[in-house]
Amino acid sequence: MATSFDVSKVREHFPALNQKQVFFDNDRITTYLSSTNVQLGASYPIGQASTKLVDEGCQSVAKYINASPEEVVLGPSTTQLFRNLSISLYDYITPDSEIIASKLDHEANIASWVQLAKDRGATLKWYEPEDKTNPQIDCDVLRKLMTSKTKLFACTQTSNILGTINDVKAIAKTVHEVPGALFCVDAVAYAPHRAIDVRDWGVDFYSFSWYKLYGPHIACLYASKAAQKHLRTLGHFFKSTDGLENLLGLAAANYELTASIPKVVKYLEEVPWDQISEYEEKLQRILIDYLNSKSEIQIWGEPVAAREKRVPVISWTVKGRSSREIVEAVEKESDFGFR
Repeated sequence: MATSFDVSKVREHFPALNQKQVFFDNDRITTYLSSTNVQLGASYPIGQASTKLVDEGCQSVAKYINASPEEVVLGPSTTQLFRNLSISLYDYITPDSEIIASKLDHEANIASWVQLAKDRGATLKWYEPEDKTNPQIDCDVLRKLMTSKTKLFACTQTSNILGTINDVKAIAKTVHEVPGALFCVDAVAYAPHRAIDVRDWGVDFYSFSWYKLYGPHIACLYASKAAQKHLRTLGHFFKSTDGLENLLGLAAANYELTASIPKVVKYLEEVPWDQISEYEEKLQRILIDYLNSKSEIQIWGEPVAAREKRVPVISWTVKGRSSREIVEAVEKESDFGFR
């Protein structure tokens, strides 16, 4: 590993950062719209070229997260993909099933499971952390909620409010102690900070949005081949049920945005994730150490800057002051262009 992280060199990859307005669209989108914007699957040359570009987008996603193309589907957002997934699990979740949702999660990974439990008359349980100041997923606490009827546990890999990193590999092992139990992970807040390996972690479902990862406004969902056996298709009756795209795709992936992903992945494959996490640790330590030095300030989440425990998303409160008051005071004293 290199001893230093060259931030200036990284910024050179994003010329728009030198402007007052920042645009993250890439030239692949423009090229697709101007030269291959036709329906997929046609026999004529442009149709074949269009199909190839979209296929390459799916393949790039799969390679990046260490999955196969048949285990990946793209769609408008993580929220929408989880909703599709929940509908597809309708037959697998029966009235005697139990679903465990986490109160540490974003609504994207809660609402679908609450609705599924309601629709199927299944039991909904809530994972509530014992430590309210530094809440995270504890496998021992989770085991107390699990029974032989547990069919699904859903949680975030990283809190989008606290920045805490949950050990999804350990959680997956815990969930799979119950035969047939599935594990669904929201990685929207994790993906911009670390490399991804769904196969090594052993998760069943995994989703994040590419617009949080230097990409366009599109998201991807992974479902292992084993987990796909529990899904009913949402596609047309005449389509094959082989592969996640056929099961859940519903032609919802935007063609030009999908075609742009290989360029994003090519960049990400060259990103030194270890160096980035080391640099993030250095930056967040400045703020965290300062906050910890003030007795009137309470950090919510990991109170240390260790990169294996958190990403640089930091939440805190000040005794005697509202959060809104703090934000407005900072804006008033800072040259952010908000005044």
